[in-house]
Amino acid sequence: MTAVSDASEDAQAVSGKSVAGQPKVGALVRTRRRQMHMTLQSLSDAAGVSVGYLSQIERDLAMPSLGTLAQIAQGLGAELNHFILAPAIDTGLSRAEGRMVFSVGGSPVSYERIGADFAGNQLSSFVITIPPGHRSEVFSHEGEELVYMLEGEILFGLDGDDTMLTPGDGLHFRGIQPHYWWNKTDKPVRLIWTGTLPLFRPRASQSNETGAPQALPKPATTKTKPHRK
Repeated sequence: MTAVSDASEDAQAVSGKSVAGQPKVGALVRTRRRQMHMTLQSLSDAAGVSVGYLSQIERDLAMPSLGTLAQIAQGLGAELNHFILAPAIDTGLSRAEGRMVFSVGGSPVSYERIGADFAGNQLSSFVITIPPGHRSEVFSHEGEELVYMLEGEILFGLDGDDTMLTPGDGLHFRGIQPHYWWNKTDKPVRLIWTGTLPLFRPRASQSNETGAPQALPKPATTKTKPHRK
């Protein structure tokens, strides 16, 4: 890995504000890192994310997935809620018509949270909508994951093998296996993702510096080797 200096980052940085005036994810990551007196290299070592990709995130040239942002948050000793504001589900029941849709920064991938907050819970779960042509970074982290396809077709890379998943297909695997997805079609993909990677904690511990989510329209249903870290 090649370290990128803060001076170089500043020369290429964007304004650090979103259209709505809220801090972007990159600006929040950079601020937290500097508060912790960490270099990009030390954060890379702590989070398991490459220096180059972290630099892109901090300059808002790349938008991390929810899982990658969780790794970065863990490396910074912060909760994911410090960087994005996602809706909480306290009762365990969520209605299709009432769930808020959110994204990470300016990412075109949208999430609907269906996992609840309660003492001792270990699972996180989302309905994820992936737009045509979107390819994720390569993920590798603790825990296990299960993906269940609802709509569309997606190429899923797992430990060097590529598999096409279609509606009704499921895939259960260890998160430590390098994996990514790629919607190579011209239609959106909707899937259920469930995993034991800790993402959110109860709202009571949420920081006041949290950035606001992007409110997105509810995705319409249809009838019918990536960034390396």
